[in-house]
Amino acid sequence: MKIALMDSGIGLLAATAAVRRLRPDADLVLSLDPDGMPWGPRTPEDLTERALAVAEAAAAHRPDALIVGCNTATVHALTALRARLEPGLPVVGTVPAIKPAAAGGGPVAIWATPATTGSPYQRDLIRDFAAGVTVTEVPCWGLAEAVEHADEAAVAEAVAAAAALTPDDVTTVVLGCTHYELVAERIRAAVQRPGRPPLVLHGSAGAVAAQALRRIGAQPAPDAGAAGTLTVLLSGREGALPAAALAYAEGRLLGETAATR
Repeated sequence: MKIALMDSGIGLLAATAAVRRLRPDADLVLSLDPDGMPWGPRTPEDLTERALAVAEAAAAHRPDALIVGCNTATVHALTALRARLEPGLPVVGTVPAIKPAAAGGGPVAIWATPATTGSPYQRDLIRDFAAGVTVTEVPCWGLAEAVEHADEAAVAEAVAAAAALTPDDVTTVVLGCTHYELVAERIRAAVQRPGRPPLVLHGSAGAVAAQALRRIGAQPAPDAGAAGTLTVLLSGREGALPAAALAYAEGRLLGETAATR
């Protein structure tokens, strides 16, 4: 089994680690775009062009499924990616976990990039899946970029700024950018209020990994032998995990795998 994941940077690490935990025997192909990152400020047309190039680089390695490990790329490029690659290669997008978060009753805060916050895409998800629940959209200025570069001071500053915009009565936070899952516990610590029930965080990595397996008719096998290999593509060129990836547990998990192959 071979699963590919794509993103401009290391936001795909959370979903990659989730796949690794579900199927340690799966070969992994990570397709990043250091030449074109960040994707967020690009026009939808330019982002789609970059995403298609990164996806085709991954597809050349003949994976069984491709995960788009980026919320922004899913919003703007998923239709084009599926038109280009399916049905031969199933493509799984990443959607903020608003539906399961709202099922808990709220109040809910959605932490997302400034470009996604207030967007028609996110507002549609809130309308469709969180009707009747109090939802606050929280723009997280600079957080994805800080996580991407493993800049501890910048992460702390961005998390504190977003926490200040989060209402005190929030019981659930949706991590609406894949980068944020890499610093989930720092977000929890910043938002948790004394005397309040434990904060619930909802990311997308586990659901996306499970969906990829379903799309190819495979079952989780977390006890399978850790025989899966790791291939890293950097704007189409074979390379190594970015150094910043090793600042996170998810990246170290993959780095240990790569070191033994």
